[in-house]
Amino acid sequence: MARFEPWNEGRARDIISGFASTEGGSLPILHALQAAFGCVPLEAEPLVASALNISRAEVHGIVTFYHEFRREAPGRHMLHVCRAEACQAVGADAFGAHVRDVLAVDWHGTTADGAVTLEPVFCLGLCASGPSALLDGQPIGRLSAARFDRIRETLS
Repeated sequence: MARFEPWNEGRARDIISGFASTEGGSLPILHALQAAFGCVPLEAEPLVASALNISRAEVHGIVTFYHEFRREAPGRHMLHVCRAEACQAVGADAFGAHVRDVLAVDWHGTTADGAVTLEPVFCLGLCASGPSALLDGQPIGRLSAARFDRIRETLS
């Protein structure tokens, strides 16, 4: 998984200026900031607001409305576990509980060693092979507690 740059206001301004004249530039800017820094730092909000001539409250509202935006950089691995109905019908609730227990985190949490960030998602389009997940962007289907335990051993 890609590592992220430490927060740098100058770098953030460069990123923002690349999208500032784009119509509807708020989402591309926020995604680009998160791609660079691993999150959208609170310090970035006034910079985005100023560049787009919108209020800081509007920027804050966008960041907090969309679950994909984070305030802190994620772990070295991202695990997105499907929580949609098709996966629930084949055991996703029990699977999710097992994952949270093994990782000792709740949804949106990162393990104490910084190895894994756990995120819920609502449908990965892998409905025929649930319970399913994405691990660092790679789909995994037909998950079980035992299979996850084997996968967990490889994550450091």
